[in-house]
Amino acid sequence: MGTWQLAATAASPADLVAARLQMALSLGWHIILACLGVGMPALMLIIEWRALRTGDADYMRLARQWAKAIGVLFAAGAVSGTILSFEMGLLWPGMMGIYGQVIGLPFAAEGIAFFIEAIFLGIYLYAWDRVPPKMHLLSGVPVLIAGTASAFLVVCANAWMNQPRGFVRADGVVSHVSPWRAMFNPAVPHETLHMIVAAFMTAGFLVAGVYAAGMLRGHRDRYHLLGFLVPFTVAAVFTPIQILVGDYAGKSVAALQPTKLAAAEALFRTQAGAPLSIGGIVTGDRLRYAIEIPKGLSFLVGESFDTVVQGLDQVPRADRPPVMIVHLAFDAMVAMGFLLLLLSAWLGYGWWRRRELPRSPWFLRLAALSGLAAVIAVEAGWTVTEVGRQPWTVYGHLRTSEAVNPAPGLWTGFVVVTLVYAVLTVVTLYVMRLIRWSERPVAPQEPDRAHEPEAF
Repeated sequence: MGTWQLAATAASPADLVAARLQMALSLGWHIILACLGVGMPALMLIIEWRALRTGDADYMRLARQWAKAIGVLFAAGAVSGTILSFEMGLLWPGMMGIYGQVIGLPFAAEGIAFFIEAIFLGIYLYAWDRVPPKMHLLSGVPVLIAGTASAFLVVCANAWMNQPRGFVRADGVVSHVSPWRAMFNPAVPHETLHMIVAAFMTAGFLVAGVYAAGMLRGHRDRYHLLGFLVPFTVAAVFTPIQILVGDYAGKSVAALQPTKLAAAEALFRTQAGAPLSIGGIVTGDRLRYAIEIPKGLSFLVGESFDTVVQGLDQVPRADRPPVMIVHLAFDAMVAMGFLLLLLSAWLGYGWWRRRELPRSPWFLRLAALSGLAAVIAVEAGWTVTEVGRQPWTVYGHLRTSEAVNPAPGLWTGFVVVTLVYAVLTVVTLYVMRLIRWSERPVAPQEPDRAHEPEAF
């Protein structure tokens, strides 16, 4: 046991591309639902707690609307998560056949967390006005805990692909399997923390962006103000934390996966005093037209301007990831993070000075786009994590070309899955729009109170 006989013929280059595109589509779609599944229950509980504490009807209306949205998003996430679970075996039998026994523990535990989340979300949605208010609030706590646990466990599996541990493989035979050691590998701390903080940021900015857009259309009542302020404040609090976590993650990647860091910075030559490169175009083995901060990368990696940073020249060309993609994705992630930090500081300054939103219309315009910026940051960060590991599926042990299903016709599966996600997207957005329309107050529009100190 513990062996997997690969097919005599490998997948064609075209089918390998199809498998990669299908996995990228599924992961890119699902990761946004996963972020909302972690962050929105926290927002829901905060808003319901405020409703119980203050007796404010606007808080309670928000809590009920957000609960409906979470139910819809959970259903959509369950569909995409099921697709992903099948894809792991259908698209990558070379990995699951060899290493399934090694990495099965976090997937099994995630299944338990998913069912706990589903059970308590059902209780929470059904129990409105059927149990005491405090009991209802407490019934939502397991939803938050289980959703966060699901994210943690899935990222543990991904971290193992970046830092495989917990097994010995010799002559194609996997032995001495330690699932716990595999699950809690060296990449777990920075990957899980980075992802979970990103989830709270993304959920907060996405929800706030909806209400910012409503305020731009003239809905300046207190309901919309609270719907904007609460999630935006939560996201704003997590944004500087994410900057610090990102620095920690970068240092960890420099130690554990120096090739990924070299690709992210398009650093082709190992050197002391390595520059921090922003933008640019990769041509051959050189980055051109980039903005360089002299010795910046060395300082960030080792807190010394003379730190030696490994470049791509230490890696055979066949083992290098696609540098241009990783570099641009890394720059996009960092850029979005700092733009969101500045936007958060703008609100913080205005609220500190006058207890009101910034008066410039540009603040709400940018706030309405903050959710999109957070999504770009998450997708770009996931691209760095996944594409930066290439050409390996299991880093240093199994190439992606060896893990893919050698059966022909993978493009057909990609087309079918793309159509499924297109339909799922349209249906989800349609139902969310129905929920959004149900928020509209029946009473006449209240006067603009967005700048009144007592509004929050």
